Amino acid sequence: MTRTLKVAVVGLGIGRNHIQNGYRTNTDRFEVAALCDLDASLLKAAGAEFGVERLETDYLEIVGMDDIDVIDICTPPATHKKMIIAALQAGKHVICEKPLVGSLADIDELLDAESRSSGHVMPIMQYRYNDGAQKAHHIIASGLAGRPLVATCEVHWLRGADYYEKDWRKSWSGALGGILMNQAIHANDLMFYLLGPVRSLFARTATRVNRVEVEDCASISVELECGALATTSATLGSVEALSRMRLCFENVTIETDSRPDFTADKAPWRFVPSSAAIGGKIDEALAGFTPPPSGFAGQMQDFHKAICNKTPLPLTLGDARQSLDFATAAYWSAKTYSAVALPVLPDHPFYNGWQNAF
Repeated sequence: MTRTLKVAVVGLGIGRNHIQNGYRTNTDRFEVAALCDLDASLLKAAGAEFGVERLETDYLEIVGMDDIDVIDICTPPATHKKMIIAALQAGKHVICEKPLVGSLADIDELLDAESRSSGHVMPIMQYRYNDGAQKAHHIIASGLAGRPLVATCEVHWLRGADYYEKDWRKSWSGALGGILMNQAIHANDLMFYLLGPVRSLFARTATRVNRVEVEDCASISVELECGALATTSATLGSVEALSRMRLCFENVTIETDSRPDFTADKAPWRFVPSSAAIGGKIDEALAGFTPPPSGFAGQMQDFHKAICNKTPLPLTLGDARQSLDFATAAYWSAKTYSAVALPVLPDHPFYNGWQNAF
């Protein structure tokens, strides 16, 4: 019999999407048993919509609920660290939206807290659960793709002044970063998922679209540990929103051109083989492969499986640390006009954060 995990969702912006697309698609695995938000009217409306009776504006009340197994944190980034630590100290499992925290020092503190808790932390990186991304990963892992050569990754979205009506999104202290931390973080994580870790990078960032503190444009040249070279660019000033990735391997080119992003239900992924023989092998490999459900549904399903079977989480604090390592190096490169080797070590000037440096 499947064990049902009781969840408290904290923050009812993106948190509503977690409920609708992550938990309501897994009702045999999860029960949303409590909701928390500082906006009492929003909280009441969400409670009525989702049939949840326990409604709290005080996060510590949620942490103190003995029957809650999982706390799903969907609040602004600057609040995450204290909330995660409080939940771990109470022995709760944690699911948390990106960006998890704002420095490598913070993520290392979370790793230490997790090591001393019965709870575990899973960062949200749902782009990995796109059907095409799962198929691409399967082809690459099977060895059929061959050596990776070059890649491009583009996150070209549009965010106007209305997006920044929530003041925390404008500032380094509230958002912890701009497009690298809050929009392109998913696509860059997907690139790491498919190609592996980054060896070095050279980055440029700028604020060109809106009058805010944080960056809204970035261009990064990347060398991966696998030997491939990649470029990633991001802007919040694209009139037509799209996310695009192209991965060139010796045996196949893998490409997706998605509007608006890689989570689109019918996002097209193309697999162009170097020969009919390779194409046949790819078709055969995909014929026997069933990807998990897409987006939040798949990630929450795999989280439940890991918690109940006591197996590794589908995404870990280590994955979140990889994204923070990349961001730290990119911000330092942009500030110093220099190439940066990864990983970033504890004696680095930005190990404790970069938010006061721009």
